[in-house]
Amino acid sequence: MRRLRSHTKELAVQLLCLGVAMSSVTLAAADVPEFAPVKAELIRPRDGLGNVLAKLREGQPVNIAYLGGSITAAAGWRVKTREWFSHEFPKAQVREIHAAIGGTGSDLGVFRLEQDALRHRPDLLFVEFAVNDGGAAPERIWRAMEGIVRQTWAANSRTDICFVYTYRVGYEKELRQKLCPRAASAMEMLADHYRIPSINFALKIVELEQAGRLVFQSDEPVESSVVRFSTDGVHPLDEGHQIYTDIVADAVHQIGEDSKPLDHQPKLKTAFVEDHWQAAKMVPINANMLSEEWKQLAPEAALAKRFGNRMGTLWEATQPGSQLSFRFRGSTAKLYDLLGPDGGQITVTVDGETRPKPVARFDSYCTYHRVATLSVADGVDPNEPHTVTVEVHPEQPNRQPVAFRLKNPDVELKSSKYQGTNVRVSQILVIGDIVPE
Repeated sequence: MRRLRSHTKELAVQLLCLGVAMSSVTLAAADVPEFAPVKAELIRPRDGLGNVLAKLREGQPVNIAYLGGSITAAAGWRVKTREWFSHEFPKAQVREIHAAIGGTGSDLGVFRLEQDALRHRPDLLFVEFAVNDGGAAPERIWRAMEGIVRQTWAANSRTDICFVYTYRVGYEKELRQKLCPRAASAMEMLADHYRIPSINFALKIVELEQAGRLVFQSDEPVESSVVRFSTDGVHPLDEGHQIYTDIVADAVHQIGEDSKPLDHQPKLKTAFVEDHWQAAKMVPINANMLSEEWKQLAPEAALAKRFGNRMGTLWEATQPGSQLSFRFRGSTAKLYDLLGPDGGQITVTVDGETRPKPVARFDSYCTYHRVATLSVADGVDPNEPHTVTVEVHPEQPNRQPVAFRLKNPDVELKSSKYQGTNVRVSQILVIGDIVPE
């Protein structure tokens, strides 16, 4: 009888332990963010902008950084808001940090944040990637955007951050239902976790269109009482940028009512996602990583003049067989390079395994050169060193994808502009560290 009671007691203890274990598993699973559309609101103050507003009101020097894509790179709301801050706080010296690159999202922004923004010691960081991140999965957005947040506060926990969500045609479907589109919803979930204020430019644009006071897109002038927002449905004309600026001005006043200076350091204790990209960094390519065929572009070279301020030293290879090799320990490695009309192809080998097809450094937009990234190693064991070799392929990529943009493609694609096997790189983007040879 005692033995039966003993077994019964042991069974009860085991079941209790199993229940606790199952509860722990359930709790851990519940801690993983589950994406859901978020209600759209014009302004969400959250923890405010107390640090930068205190400095502005006291007349101290203030640095405002603008990290984003082409909407922010344009001389529009970025320039206009910096001018507004100077006018609103005339005793303060307001300096702008231009950290926007057209056609790029948060997955590049997180790697270049230190070089383009943080080293200039911003007091306020605007982050604008809701349009360029529109095609990304929420999980990827969280990893990159959280990396931006955590890098910023690790560098200076008194830097205020503000997310802004710009408009593009197609976002009106959700916004008319008072819901944020997917990218902005993902960012709002992260903003809630870290108590970061946000401004939803896109919501205001849709509200004005619904009221008959704005047209999203038109190549032709419209009646004077109506704002023509854009010609392409994405990039605002001057009136559109002024709307964005006016929203920022109203938001600063609203957010400022209850904002108090705050140390954001305690917020870093709990991550939103475990695999965030706080460790993302850029590492310059050096001659030791390159075969002898590579050449460093002189500062006065046309491409170096155009891209050097963002990319640093540019290296160029024009001969098939030219190689770039490096070792790293981490989860991800990419190249910071250029796409262009004379771009070539490369083969990628990681730990002795070569990809079955070469990768073109050319696409359907390549009537000009532009900044790009190329993932060369992803999802590898972060605890082991990995060797990456990139080699210029002997064949040019197919140039036909760009033909529809040309007036006379049969002739133009035969010109020297569209010839070559050229590869141009500047940095290694790594989540982890480069391992010396």
